[in-house]
Amino acid sequence: MIVTSLSLIHRQAYLQMLADYDSDDPENGKLYERGREDFPVYVQRLADDEEGLNLPPGSVPCSHRWLLDDTSAIVGVVRIRHNIGTRFLAEEIGHIGYDVPPSFRGKGYGIACLMTGLEIARTLGLERVLVCADTDNPASWRTIEHCGGILEVERFSPLYKKPFRRYWIVTRVVSL
Repeated sequence: MIVTSLSLIHRQAYLQMLADYDSDDPENGKLYERGREDFPVYVQRLADDEEGLNLPPGSVPCSHRWLLDDTSAIVGVVRIRHNIGTRFLAEEIGHIGYDVPPSFRGKGYGIACLMTGLEIARTLGLERVLVCADTDNPASWRTIEHCGGILEVERFSPLYKKPFRRYWIVTRVVSL
């Protein structure tokens, strides 16, 4: 598996990923619509996000990594927010979010995404990270638990109008 930043050479794989979402999970595919509209601008926006450049209000620097299989298909995406310095991020979103396109679910790519995110969080100096999952997505919270997530609380999201789980994962051993 290859872990990479998105670049212009990934356009066809990106469009295939969008087609997969269009067919089997259009609601979650909406997150990637900007790339369909203008792929070069989208790729630049992701690079800017990582550097903390041109961030919209309420956003924080964020590293995006794309997991590719041996055919160069996108099998997962992970976003690592460098901090959770807004109330929304601190309450409902967390440091790490990840997605697996519908055709690749149930094959361990969610774990690979989250483990990749944890490695990047370590390099950013984050000693523990918040990861959230909807309670109606047991595959996601099982992935989080598999990767060391400790359930803090289950609560209701006023924005999304559904319950979700908040987990903390220690990314490194802290010596005293």
